[in-house]
Amino acid sequence: MSDEQHDGDAPLGIDQLLERVRAGYERLGPQEAKTAAEDGALLVDIRYAELRARDGLIPGALVVERNELEWRLDPQGSHRAAEAVSHGLRVVVICNEGYASSLAAESLHRLGLYRATDLVGGFQAWRAAGLPVEA
Repeated sequence: MSDEQHDGDAPLGIDQLLERVRAGYERLGPQEAKTAAEDGALLVDIRYAELRARDGLIPGALVVERNELEWRLDPQGSHRAAEAVSHGLRVVVICNEGYASSLAAESLHRLGLYRATDLVGGFQAWRAAGLPVEA
């Protein structure tokens, strides 16, 4: 088997991977994410600390570094956040521009969080829409 192939499949580029991942769930725009949060969804900010310090936070969002996301949101995990109450929890993952959050949402689907999604355009789209941000 060559370095270019695994299990007979041609390797995907990141753009193709994102397209495939995003086809598996419905993404939300900024206003839809705000409404979802008002209806009980958990907004999860996975941006790294420098971006949060520079640009601010979405009020009420749970901050979880990307490398901890699966451990913190797995309802069966020993390191879960208090908010990770069930596999039916509606989770909206937010990164800076809406790319890493798509991969993160797909990973949450693999853990059984079947209602996980992400924010199209990420935090920057939220802010551009004039939605609440705190320092």
